[in-house]
Amino acid sequence: MAAQEATVATLNDALELPCGQILRNRMMKSALSEALGGRGNGPSDRLETLFRRWGDGGYGLIVTGNVMVDRTQLGEPGNVVVEDERDLEGLSSWAKAAQDGGAPLWMQINHPGRQANPLAARKRPVGPSAIAAKVPGAMTPRALTGAEIEDIIERFATTAVVAETAGFSGVQIHGAHGYLVAQFLSPLANQRTDEWGGDPTRRMRFLLEIVRAIRKCVSPGFAVGIKLNSADFQRGGFSEDESRDVVAALSHEGLDLIEISGGSYESPAMMGKSASASTLEREAYFLDYAKTVREVAGNVPLAVTGGFRSRTAMSAAVAGGDCDLVGLGRPTCTTPDAAAVILESRSETLVAPAVEFGLRGPLGLVSDLKALDGALDLQWHTDQLHRLADGLEPDLDRQWWRTATSMLNRNGVGAFTRKRG
Repeated sequence: MAAQEATVATLNDALELPCGQILRNRMMKSALSEALGGRGNGPSDRLETLFRRWGDGGYGLIVTGNVMVDRTQLGEPGNVVVEDERDLEGLSSWAKAAQDGGAPLWMQINHPGRQANPLAARKRPVGPSAIAAKVPGAMTPRALTGAEIEDIIERFATTAVVAETAGFSGVQIHGAHGYLVAQFLSPLANQRTDEWGGDPTRRMRFLLEIVRAIRKCVSPGFAVGIKLNSADFQRGGFSEDESRDVVAALSHEGLDLIEISGGSYESPAMMGKSASASTLEREAYFLDYAKTVREVAGNVPLAVTGGFRSRTAMSAAVAGGDCDLVGLGRPTCTTPDAAAVILESRSETLVAPAVEFGLRGPLGLVSDLKALDGALDLQWHTDQLHRLADGLEPDLDRQWWRTATSMLNRNGVGAFTRKRG
């Protein structure tokens, strides 16, 4: 819905996307990395159980967590991988489990680049340039060749085609949080001097070519969206001005939705860790940025994810035309029917506990402790969605040390420096 229309939108209003797909309301279950892939990194019965629960939650749109396009490069153990049709039956069951409730399911497709997890990746991580992320234990990636870049672009397109064949209603390209697409956009991670790096126009080429390759291969009614950083919140990194330029370029590429987020492993703004006190108080971390890109986005709808907790704030964001969809992530782990709770006015505020070790230390340790708190918080919520996947209810009293133990068991020591999403 364009911002200039005279009518005031509500959370209950339907939204028609450029591809013709109609969302029944303005509530989106945003992507969360589930780490529930089965044997051979295919979909599992637990994924079906989890998404059936979300499918009955009243959302207008549901987006899966990371589905990787290359099984040799995973963000974490348990990622689902789609390179071909080998798991088509399981993928179809996954799509049906979510969509039986009436909301379309989009597959979030991704490549971790230099953020590949060494416990899960079969090869050395790759990236635009041989520059490691500034997090403890990060490996230096191997710089991709031009031919490898072209291959990854085709992999994104192939995965999208399989998703459509399996019955998914769309795909979302993960272009945020420091993964490979975001690495190409960042002047810190991408210091190439060829056609894939250098100035902002060449740095955004990788993303634009992925969008074009997907659009060329899927049907007109199949939705294609992007999750994009408003900025990576690092000195000399991907800035809000550059992000606006990317949005302007994407507005001409046949996209159906741009979801605004921000940050990376190095600066996890998507967890609220970089937000000011005033931003946290008003809930939506990236809403101010969304207001500045509304005009350059053209007719492409905008979603904002990160920080929304109250019905009042969600309603105001949509009614004010600042965004078209409200994205919910962590609250859906503790309240799987969060959309219905808000839309039916069952509660004014959603539950989303902030879980922290509460450790403090000298200045040199501050960044590491923030990373530890961020990793713990996200893993605590992942534990909740794993309970949902097992047919259980969330455990809001789960203690931090149990979550720390599960982090160590699943991902090793490196889990304490990683934030997925």
